[in-house]
Amino acid sequence: MCDTIVATGKATIDGSVIFAKNSDREANESQLLKHILKKNYGSDDNLKCTYITIPQAQKTNEVLLSKPFWMWGCEMGANEHGLAIGNEAVFTREPYEKEGLLGMDLIRLALERCISAYDALVLITELIERYGQGGNAGFEHKLYYHNSYILADKKEAWVLETANRHWAAVKVDGIRSISNGLTIGEEYHRASTGIEDYARRKGYLKKGETFNFAKAFSDRLYTHFSRCKVRQARSMELGSRRSQSIDTACMMQILRDHGSDKQYPAPHNTSMGNVCMHASFGPLRPSQSTAAMIAHLRDTVPVYWLTGTSGTCTSMFKPFYITGKEIDFFPGSETSTFSYQSAWWEHELLHRQAIMKYGFFQENIAPERDQMEKTFLENERDLISSQVKNKKVNPDKLYHFSRECVEQDSERRNLWTQRLAATAMEKKVPLLFRMFWKHQSKKARIPDVKTAID
Repeated sequence: MCDTIVATGKATIDGSVIFAKNSDREANESQLLKHILKKNYGSDDNLKCTYITIPQAQKTNEVLLSKPFWMWGCEMGANEHGLAIGNEAVFTREPYEKEGLLGMDLIRLALERCISAYDALVLITELIERYGQGGNAGFEHKLYYHNSYILADKKEAWVLETANRHWAAVKVDGIRSISNGLTIGEEYHRASTGIEDYARRKGYLKKGETFNFAKAFSDRLYTHFSRCKVRQARSMELGSRRSQSIDTACMMQILRDHGSDKQYPAPHNTSMGNVCMHASFGPLRPSQSTAAMIAHLRDTVPVYWLTGTSGTCTSMFKPFYITGKEIDFFPGSETSTFSYQSAWWEHELLHRQAIMKYGFFQENIAPERDQMEKTFLENERDLISSQVKNKKVNPDKLYHFSRECVEQDSERRNLWTQRLAATAMEKKVPLLFRMFWKHQSKKARIPDVKTAID
């Protein structure tokens, strides 16, 4: 389960497009930041996606991806042209292909091959009409679904919603968010050919009814239990409060939201209805926010703020740039168990303590984290202003600034992990919540915290 929100120029403080997403997946499903430089291929080359093979493009773009370690595709990402994309699982009345393209495969394909949001819309719809959507998208538990997307570039954004090989799309005007349900109703700007006739033939649309994409194609049971309407309403409410003044800091707050303006509920008191999601025992709470991304798609130099770590409310956003210079300073290893070669897994030493000692974390650590992010934002703005003033973008300076922020995060995270280790677990944490996370940590072979930090 995920949440994605975008604000176009009329809703942002500087007239740019700002995209944001929480990627919600299973507790031990580590997510990598993967940077891939542009590349040329032969005319007969093929590409193995997660489950199926398709023809390779002769040229691919430079991309920055946030991806589950085990699949070819990504949950969210951006490319050298300032195109950013994220997806949501949606549950529909259409069949799920046994093997096809995952929604995450389609994001990466569009980022590697497209320049604009509209180009991505055209490519993704062509691919789903040709190959269909399918394959198990779950890690330890099987999960089949179709997908909705937000596609954003420096000038515009689109919402694309699909039901296997059928789809509808709307151009965003202001603020728009999506969760895990179809939202496009009677009004849309583009759709698959003959979609209304198809819905009528299938019995999704009764005689005399006006065609409504979401009403016709939604699987109401799965959509209801995903709590998507609650989360989408909350993200839209928070975004609308700041309409015309949305900035990166605002998006950070939205992605960390636990659903209350008066206090910050502890993770064990949250649910599938919260934007910042925390997993626990039970079939209705299988997911948690395993990574987050904010793309500030300004005309000058787009900047991508990513956590690369789990638990958005316990993580720090760091700035990254796509400039042709390899990003080689963010540790990542493709593994389902703990590794010191992975920033994601190292952060779990902090994250899995913080959710058990959340009062201490919020009072003593979160303010330090917030101040660091504020400093990053201010320094980043000054850096870009100086580059624009000099009318020359220096990739080396961007690279070193990004690396410095990552190193500061790593250094401070180790200190915070030690402070949490010296703090007692809060008494109000429910037994089932504690048992769930103890079980997850045992499966992932996470070492004892005090041993790990010595």
